[in-house]
Amino acid sequence: MTSQNPPVADRCYRSPAALAAGVALLAIALWLGSDALIRGSGRQQITVGAGLLCFVPLVVAFTLRPAVFAGRERLRVRNPFRTISMSWQSVDSLRSGYTSEVVADGTTYQLWSVPVSLRARKAAIRHNARVDAGHKPSRGLFGVGLSEAVTGEGEGGRKTATSDSVIHELRDLAAKHGEDGTAPAPSAPVTVRWAYEVLAPLLVGAAGLAYVLAT
Repeated sequence: MTSQNPPVADRCYRSPAALAAGVALLAIALWLGSDALIRGSGRQQITVGAGLLCFVPLVVAFTLRPAVFAGRERLRVRNPFRTISMSWQSVDSLRSGYTSEVVADGTTYQLWSVPVSLRARKAAIRHNARVDAGHKPSRGLFGVGLSEAVTGEGEGGRKTATSDSVIHELRDLAAKHGEDGTAPAPSAPVTVRWAYEVLAPLLVGAAGLAYVLAT
């Protein structure tokens, strides 16, 4: 007999701009760093090696690592140095002001992978005001429309800043899974795991740089 509620794959929310920036920074750092490691000698190689060991984890932490995974049972927030897992019934609220945040069991956690663009939000507000007034939406400078940080229904429909759209979707998921009985018991604690795989090389690199600069 098959289950009436088969497992649902997590929805993943990430920042395309952060991913692109991270890949570019890593490519440049590894290109310049490898050249210095190969052509340099002695103290220079040690300095560059320690610098890379410090710089690469930081880039990965703030660009490639952040993500939000929304599944049937829980919400998992992967931030630069921590991963927070919570059942949907533990989620008190989701909000998007100057930053995107989730409040679970009375504690606020920032959603690093859902950055807020005030510029995109204002652009969406102006667009919707024109649509509500019956005017043709503005095409922007040189005929270019709204940025990718704004989503909506077609060129003439209403628009929403991408961060606000994600928060609305997560609120819907919280309301759905928090009430349909598929989420764990409300007493399930929020768990926080430190990203030691990022922190360990970062600390080693920082210690190496401090030692080289001090000697």
